[in-house]
Amino acid sequence: MSEEPLRHKARACLESLGLDPELIERRGLPLFADAEELGVAEVAISGRPHQLRPDACAAWTALKSAAADDGIGLEIVSAFRSFDYQRGLIERKCARGLGADEIFAVSAPPGCSEHHSGRAVDIGTPGAEPLHESFEQTPAFDWLTRRAGEFGFRLSYPRDNRWGYAYEPWHWCFHPEAG
Repeated sequence: MSEEPLRHKARACLESLGLDPELIERRGLPLFADAEELGVAEVAISGRPHQLRPDACAAWTALKSAAADDGIGLEIVSAFRSFDYQRGLIERKCARGLGADEIFAVSAPPGCSEHHSGRAVDIGTPGAEPLHESFEQTPAFDWLTRRAGEFGFRLSYPRDNRWGYAYEPWHWCFHPEAG
């Protein structure tokens, strides 16, 4: 989907949820269409497959193997999420009574999540609480900050990032041109 139809879809979604559609422009949020081709990058212990684009799958496999060679365990907590899945996440947060500022400090609006692209992974490591800022204190995070770029992965949401999201040391995105 090209940018204008995607922008319209994202704005219409926010409006239908009773949220301000101007949020996207006001925060300068990038848009991401749902990936068209996906492969299974990893299967969770629960049996849930984590999907990424084929090039991101290959990069993830190489990154995870290199980390394991260095004694670091990495696992995917979350990978591809569709526009509709992201909409459901936002709907559930609204239903719990959370306000837009609270929701969009930690979640991207539908259409604006890197997870739609099939290039983003939320990374965990054994013994660490998933999706928690304390991930920053793990050997896994240290390894990622030193080595992830070799495989094309970058930390997406550092402290005080330009999009206004909370710091997410676990969220990394594959940029094929970076590897």
